[in-house]
Amino acid sequence: MRRKLLALLICALVLPTTAMAQVRQIPDDAKRGNIVHVQDIMVKIDGQSMRLSPGAQIRSQANLIIVPMSLPPGALVKYTLDRMGQIYRVWLLTPEEAAAPDKKPE
Repeated sequence: MRRKLLALLICALVLPTTAMAQVRQIPDDAKRGNIVHVQDIMVKIDGQSMRLSPGAQIRSQANLIIVPMSLPPGALVKYTLDRMGQIYRVWLLTPEEAAAPDKKPE
């Protein structure tokens, strides 16, 4: 019984640190901009109206998928486009990510 309890305790201590160690992988070619949700699948990035692609994902600062209506108005993001020029992936930037300079794609 003590071994099972000890194993459970070790798992409880190790698993949260593993989850916190995940690092977001934002592509180097992602563009930076300020986003505002307009309506349904329409957003504005730096004042330009754009459409979210089918299957688009918006990631919060905690790296959770959120719906477009949950976007904070004027939030600083990085985003990528699909082949049709529609927004495919969006990442709301943390203060640390926002302060970091953009990497140049190789």
